[in-house]
Amino acid sequence: MTAKNRRTLPFDIINTSILVIVALVCIVPFLYIFFISISDGLYLSSGEVTFFPKGVNLEAYKEVITNPRFNIGTGFRNSAIYTVLGTIIAVVFTYLTAYVLTRPRVKFRFAIMTLFVITWVFEAGIIPQYIAYSSLGFIDNIWVMIIPGAINTQYLIITKAYLEGVPKELEEAAIVDGANDFTIVSRIFVPVTKPIIATIALFNAVSIWNQYLIPQMFLHNSSLKTIQQVLANVIVGATESPFANTMVNGVWLNQENMKAAAIFLAMLPIVCIYPFVQKYFKKGILIGSVKG
Repeated sequence: MTAKNRRTLPFDIINTSILVIVALVCIVPFLYIFFISISDGLYLSSGEVTFFPKGVNLEAYKEVITNPRFNIGTGFRNSAIYTVLGTIIAVVFTYLTAYVLTRPRVKFRFAIMTLFVITWVFEAGIIPQYIAYSSLGFIDNIWVMIIPGAINTQYLIITKAYLEGVPKELEEAAIVDGANDFTIVSRIFVPVTKPIIATIALFNAVSIWNQYLIPQMFLHNSSLKTIQQVLANVIVGATESPFANTMVNGVWLNQENMKAAAIFLAMLPIVCIYPFVQKYFKKGILIGSVKG
């Protein structure tokens, strides 16, 4: 071991230990919810399940998915639609706005950016928001999940900072060749800024998928409810008879089984998506934040 390695060893040990603890804090609750969901309710009621599952089965998932009272399929479908549409629109609007605000020829771009920041710092509150959205016809309208979040100021700042780091020579060469703004964005900026696109796409997708307050305030029609609203119904409904303690296919289900199964199902789509954008996400958020 070299002298340099000996000097950095204590830091490496402390740093690794902290990271392991943070990782466990994130992973253990996730695993615990999963283990509760696949355990026999009889063992849960008697307190025999401390961490690892006992009496492994999938009946809680079957009950939550197939029970018409919970209607979890509709929630998944609606949330998927809102998330896909909302993410696409948010990425396009945020990216194009950031591009415009980085163009030196655009007048009042600093004033425009200031207005965005003001709306980020000073929020009107729930009641003015409800009045405004109601006047726009957003009650029981899927666009309430999409339009208000089309441009998030925080993501706009990160994207703008990232675009400012694109070499000017690339753009100048394209202009010499007669390229317009659409060509510059699609042929030059987009290919070299995939990390920030993936980053803001993931941020928006997670935000829309986990949104509860907005749909609870504005989406009253059962056919429009999101997975988070359905999840709340499962948590409440699972505590009521006859769902509190039920024998299904020789397996006891109780309220903890069903709550855990619903929670795990609601988390699963985002957890599955993250590995595919991870390589872009880390680079995008680091570079965007440092330059911002």
